Amino acid sequence: MVPTQVVIAQELPNNYCNNQLNLKVKSAIAIDSKTGQLLYGQNINQPLPIASMTKLVTVYLTLKAIEEKKITWTTTVQPTHQIVSISNNRDFSNVPLRYGHSYTIKQLYQATLIESANGAAMMLAQAISGSQVIFVKMMREQLQKWGITDTQIYTTCGLPNKSVGSDAYPQATKNAENTMSAKDMAIVGRHLINDYPFVIKTTKLPRLNFIDQNFKTPMTNFNWMLKTLPQYHSKINVDGLKTGTTDAAGACFIATAKHKGVRLITVVMGARHINGTDPSRFEETSKLFGYIFKHYHPVIFRKNEVIMGRTGIQVNSGKAKQISIGIKKASEVWVPIDQKLKVNLTQTAVEAPVKENQVVSEYSFEAGPEKLISLTNPNGLEIPAKALEATDRVNFLVRFWRWLFGG
Repeated sequence: MVPTQVVIAQELPNNYCNNQLNLKVKSAIAIDSKTGQLLYGQNINQPLPIASMTKLVTVYLTLKAIEEKKITWTTTVQPTHQIVSISNNRDFSNVPLRYGHSYTIKQLYQATLIESANGAAMMLAQAISGSQVIFVKMMREQLQKWGITDTQIYTTCGLPNKSVGSDAYPQATKNAENTMSAKDMAIVGRHLINDYPFVIKTTKLPRLNFIDQNFKTPMTNFNWMLKTLPQYHSKINVDGLKTGTTDAAGACFIATAKHKGVRLITVVMGARHINGTDPSRFEETSKLFGYIFKHYHPVIFRKNEVIMGRTGIQVNSGKAKQISIGIKKASEVWVPIDQKLKVNLTQTAVEAPVKENQVVSEYSFEAGPEKLISLTNPNGLEIPAKALEATDRVNFLVRFWRWLFGG
């Protein structure tokens, strides 16, 4: 009997291909949004303050609550005195809210993503859970489900604990701030984009008015890489996602853009922030996208596509001894431009019976001497392989005959 090989899970490397690009940030990462393939990493495992990038978790839980019909886009809510106070604090990014006025979930969602309005984000949390503290616990639970464990969450908007007054998280210090690693922030962005892709329709808006009865507040997106804003690059075409800034965090930015039809996510954390006009986080993000565009090209696999050299899989005890396999769903693999892509199967045999469309193995990938890896699997980037045909299991006599005489 051949001994079973035990595969020991590895930690995702803290740095990946960063010797070719040294960004002036505390940490940075670039991934494929669909597969999670890791394309660049600089200090990606260190938890750091995330500031208003926090709001993406709040937005995710808002969209989840809408999906579960707990609230609707037209649900109206009124702010508490504490939220009104925060929303009118000019030291924070906000749209001013008024006590006794009602606001729709859609209004608050737009203000959260475009103006990074802290009061609006807190109102979303209040509408869903009735309490900032309860919502923080919901955020923590959601992150746990995604495998994000090395993090601290205290506020629903990303402000330091001391800045939200009576809504501060109990038994936490006044200077406590939300922290997450670049890797984990990329996981958040990936879930948001994949589960609720329509979020891009809002994150790509450079400007929008916030209407409060007879008051109109112009909102300008803090993502200056959007079209018509100062750091826009026509060759990158960023259409999301979220900035974040505090004294402790510096300037942070999780961005997304499509390249050759394939969506990427980047995160930079701890960029220089001299003042409110400092473009450093966007300049570093541009360098990161430029590096990916220059050093990689996406190989796109269509649904049901058969990969040459890996066209079939052996079937143990099947009427058919081998069946054809193909890509389960459309996927992409980013390949370094100076390397050839090699495709392997994680499993070369499957037990009968096999149903058509059943996942029977995983494709894994190498480029040159290196194994490609993903955000969720340091042991390798894997894409499901499915059976393109079915086969039944042969009876005992046939199996015995094959065992006895081979074939």
